[in-house]
Amino acid sequence: MNEKLTVTETNLAYPKRSGKVRDVYDLGESLLVVSTDRISAFDWILPNGIPLKGAVLTQVSKFWFDQVSSNHHMISTELPAGLNLTELQRKELEGRSMLVKKAEVIPFECVVRGYLEGSGWKEYQRDGAICGIQLPDGLRQCDQLPQLTFTPATKAEEGHDENVSLKFMANAIGQELANELQEKSLAVYQQGCEIAKENRINIADTQFEWGWHSGELTLIDEVLTPDSSRFWPAEDYAPGRAQKSFDKQFIREWLMGTSWDRNSPPPKLPEDVVQQTSEKYIEVFERLTGASLAN
Repeated sequence: MNEKLTVTETNLAYPKRSGKVRDVYDLGESLLVVSTDRISAFDWILPNGIPLKGAVLTQVSKFWFDQVSSNHHMISTELPAGLNLTELQRKELEGRSMLVKKAEVIPFECVVRGYLEGSGWKEYQRDGAICGIQLPDGLRQCDQLPQLTFTPATKAEEGHDENVSLKFMANAIGQELANELQEKSLAVYQQGCEIAKENRINIADTQFEWGWHSGELTLIDEVLTPDSSRFWPAEDYAPGRAQKSFDKQFIREWLMGTSWDRNSPPPKLPEDVVQQTSEKYIEVFERLTGASLAN
């Protein structure tokens, strides 16, 4: 894929739905999930995309789906035979598309936290707890938590997802399923952390999505990507402050330094911010896999 190609919109002759980042096409028996170069922050899609970001999300997800022990929805990252594509469409889709099984989505984000940052840090400062889970006094920003913390969140169609307790989740979907989601999410996160640490990366937190396929609980969507996780370079880790990161925190911090009110369309990103963000996404892929990004 040409490094200067930024794919923010894809159009194929199949039923389509679009999220903030992905375009999903219904192929009948399966779905084609295309990760575009769109980037969102504070629940807004930003005006300009990040080159190769979609390729990173797809190929990082493939790396993890090949590693994790849980059932997952990935079939292939090869474009399926029989798609009627122009040469330009094929060029746009290669490297950023995933053929997946259809699944009935469970309407909760399964968030696992290993370190104290983000909304969890804000809750802890206010309540001494995250989602009702009491934590020891005196923890600093980005401290490693005494134990892994499972903090589900509602999946909002519009606006912010809302952190909720395991009890709230259990009341909605049943205690047995809630417990199983917690167990499986913790297991995937732990497995990911062990692999990431071998490659000088701390995964501070992440979120998973699960669904039902053929009666089995199945890991869906993306997994352990820079969009769904906080990745910190292990050699720079020092609690008590914000960390350097390989994720879109760089974008959030730039936006927070502007006069944007978060209630009106966001500003266009400067070219140097776009380039640095692209480099961060590519670096986390290369650190994790030891490979160069296919482009």
